Amino acid sequence: MEIRMIVRLTQDLSKGFAAWKEMYFENEAELNALGGRLIFAGPEKENDNKMMVVMEFDSPEGLKAFASNEELKAKRAAAGALLETNVVTIMGEESFTR
Repeated sequence: MEIRMIVRLTQDLSKGFAAWKEMYFENEAELNALGGRLIFAGPEKENDNKMMVVMEFDSPEGLKAFASNEELKAKRAAAGALLETNVVTIMGEESFTR
């Protein structure tokens, strides 16, 4: 059976969602190279500075590589991500996408 992980991440932003979205598209290839893919990203309807991301990783090692990548952390922070507010939740094994 294929090992993969679905991860939910919530975080606060200081520059609104548009800046984060632009950063994501500029760095999507780096996430993909680490074995990660974006499933969903969006801000709360009433607060453009609160967002949620759902990602899929090929393995726990891919998630760890993403989480510890200092260059990507710096780019996310420069785009307004308040990294200290990140809450990462690994979803259960029964999770699925279509």
